[in-house]
Amino acid sequence: MMADVQDMSIALDRSRLRGDWVSNEPMARHTSWRVGGPADIYYKPADIDDLAELLAQWPDDEPLFWLGLGSNLLVRDGGIRGMVIATSGMLNGLERREGNVVRVEAGVACAKVARFCGREGLVGSEFLAGIPGTMGGALAMNAGAFGGETWPLVQAVETLDRQGRRYLRMADEYDIAYRHVRGPVGEWFIAAHLLLQPGDVEASQENIKTLLVQRGDSQPTGQPSGGSVFRNPENDHAGRLIEVSGLKGFCIGGACVSEKHANFFINSNAATAADLEALIRHVQAEVESQQGVRLIPEIHIVGEILSDNGEALDG
Repeated sequence: MMADVQDMSIALDRSRLRGDWVSNEPMARHTSWRVGGPADIYYKPADIDDLAELLAQWPDDEPLFWLGLGSNLLVRDGGIRGMVIATSGMLNGLERREGNVVRVEAGVACAKVARFCGREGLVGSEFLAGIPGTMGGALAMNAGAFGGETWPLVQAVETLDRQGRRYLRMADEYDIAYRHVRGPVGEWFIAAHLLLQPGDVEASQENIKTLLVQRGDSQPTGQPSGGSVFRNPENDHAGRLIEVSGLKGFCIGGACVSEKHANFFINSNAATAADLEALIRHVQAEVESQQGVRLIPEIHIVGEILSDNGEALDG
């Protein structure tokens, strides 16, 4: 059931909040797949202090969902209950500090981080140019591309908890693995301190250009997609397994397996979130049946299913 937005807003002192507040905002406007039902409340904080104030006021029993650029995310057609906090364009601080450290806030696009580090003569972050999300999302899932991963660069992170309290955490306080990050419960990333190395600026910039060309040649970058759908199994690639299972180009409704890269599913013709979720489940089942490998989704599926009579149901 959709939350009573009016009742939730009454519990807050809106006069102390400075961000943009929108009720019943369609998430299709904010996801790279261009699908998703409404969020009860969509909030774009003015800055970190405003975000901390919101968290301090927000009831503990009401759900929160953090949103970056909306990639690697499937929001179901019934939408998201509670509040969506949009960090892209807000947590946008990016600066070089002493000792070859770059502080980057969670709303900064990963590709922007790669370009900034290159201009500063720092190397090691070039792979971030191939990640179509924000630094916050990269931290949350240890995102990677072109053989590189996020957390080997991380010296420390800044977080906020549910009460709006701020922390500085060292990287060794987190358990890190492939597409997996576990740390203090109930905290969200607001910034990272990346430790890089000095290097050849021109070579770094050329490397970024090469990686972006490689990405454009191998991925359907010009079509609505959510990024890599499945994690790569050990010593194999999800795209290869999907392709040898004969699923390239397979569609359910408006959702199709890309002809360019089989681990990318595209919204080809007014797909619904239900189409995309059904396609994910079908491909997963077919690959397991034919190849004996159970693919694990890299995509996060959130929100409520929309019933045939238009009612949002728990997913």
